Amino acid sequence: MALSESLKKFKIVRKILYAVIGVITYPGFMWVNKLRISGTEHLEGLPKKNVLFVSNHQTYFADVMAMLHIFCAVKWGKRNKLGVPYYLLNPFTDVYYVAAEETMRSSWLSKLFTMAGALTVKRTWNSKSTAVRKGLDPSDTRKITRALENNWVIQFPQGTTTPFAPGRKGTAHLIKLSKPVVIPVIIDGFSTAFNKQGLKFKKRGTLLTVRFKESLPVDYDAPVEEILDQVMTAIGQKRQ
Repeated sequence: MALSESLKKFKIVRKILYAVIGVITYPGFMWVNKLRISGTEHLEGLPKKNVLFVSNHQTYFADVMAMLHIFCAVKWGKRNKLGVPYYLLNPFTDVYYVAAEETMRSSWLSKLFTMAGALTVKRTWNSKSTAVRKGLDPSDTRKITRALENNWVIQFPQGTTTPFAPGRKGTAHLIKLSKPVVIPVIIDGFSTAFNKQGLKFKKRGTLLTVRFKESLPVDYDAPVEEILDQVMTAIGQKRQ
């Protein structure tokens, strides 16, 4: 009973955080810039758990926040639009996103975003270090698979905001392991409108686009290289 009550209280805290962060970020998407959404019909009827969204990555936070707004709007029956954000009165919180541990510890604001649903993982590389790690730490993999058991998860296969960077095999391993519904997402305009963190404006009046595609017909028994290639092609990040 104590655990159940604790989880219930934590969910209420997350709803409050979503509402606060949503109110703060909404103007940047809808008034300062212009958000164009497409493909939310592919979100309708999805199971409430074991759904993995794979996307290209342009800022640390703005991309994720835009998707969270969209998920909340879809929960309230909206299609391809946010409209008036009354959905923040009861936001959709059964979604987590994968983020680098050091990024989420960088400021008090990033720590707030962590509480709102970040699954922090160790980078497979670090631009400030000569050390190189191969693949996800086993504890990081378990963290994501556990989240998928009862939620949706957003993952950025490239693990960096650099366009056309190679994808990480950890994403393919995760797909083979958890066998989720895989929804590709293509975003654009965020790196033009926001700084790298996604917390400050660089260029106002920018068109921001978020496009959800149909679920991938994944062969979970295929080699990880084949699955990763399928994912990278779907999110428009495969080098020609």
